[in-house]
Amino acid sequence: MTQSFAPKNRESLPAGVWGVVATPFQGSTLDVDLDSLAGLVEHYEAIGATGLTVLGVFGEAAALTAEERRDVLETVVECTSLPLVVGVTALATRTAIEEVLAAQEVAGSRLGAVMVQANSAKAGTVIDHLEAIHRATGAKVVLQDYPLASGVSIATSALISVVNACEYVIAVKAEAPPTSVAIAELSAAVGVSIFGGLGGQGLLDELMAGAAGAMTGFSYPEALIACVRAWQEDGYEAAQRELLPYLPLINFEQQAKVALAIRKECLRERGLIKDPGVRAPAAGFPENLRTSMGTHLGEAASALETAKTTVGSF
Repeated sequence: MTQSFAPKNRESLPAGVWGVVATPFQGSTLDVDLDSLAGLVEHYEAIGATGLTVLGVFGEAAALTAEERRDVLETVVECTSLPLVVGVTALATRTAIEEVLAAQEVAGSRLGAVMVQANSAKAGTVIDHLEAIHRATGAKVVLQDYPLASGVSIATSALISVVNACEYVIAVKAEAPPTSVAIAELSAAVGVSIFGGLGGQGLLDELMAGAAGAMTGFSYPEALIACVRAWQEDGYEAAQRELLPYLPLINFEQQAKVALAIRKECLRERGLIKDPGVRAPAAGFPENLRTSMGTHLGEAASALETAKTTVGSF
């Protein structure tokens, strides 16, 4: 059963898994570790990610200086040929425009879109915000609904109004629980791709609701890619088989307040980054979770090794 997510008479971000890239730090100074970053994005390309989302919430973009954001984006551009979505941290229009222009200067034609958070509960305010950004930059937009990060709660009906009013919006990242409900409503009403996030925790339900894939971070992105591919080719049962062995780790990583630190520690354990440090205000890794983490990582490593022995798998 092949699932089609073709846009309805308008441009849409390609379906699949867009890896949300962590920003690795190193040492007691928590300087940006560009070497680890390069290795991480090369891994995403090697395992078949559709594209990358850089400088998002999981990338701790709000904790980076303008110079660091530039260094991160330059490294990603140099180290992978994948298309890019670049996050915009600002909710204020003028600052958001400055961020987009800076991203365009570095990424050029590699910039597929910028990810802009809904900055108001009112559709008209969000439309004005996006119109100003687009007029000033010409950028295509992924509209992100992530109230935990933005502090803004917007109704799905308002999101639909925004997307249908702004033809340069080419995707929605829906991260306001219950995500599958929002995705079902969005996918029925707009002609662009809808992506889930939140570490893939609701991925199966989101796919059934009409999601085009996932745009998220997870320490085993291979699992998300295999799940979405299986869904596209063979439907729910195949997708479930691919994701099921990793669900304990997905759930473990998504623990409130410490999710970022847990995921970076998992990436370090996998050898994908050198140091799991996070910058304030993020909380550090709770050492009393290390035994649980080891159990879940062991299960995931075993599942991946089994997948590698299967023809056509990683």
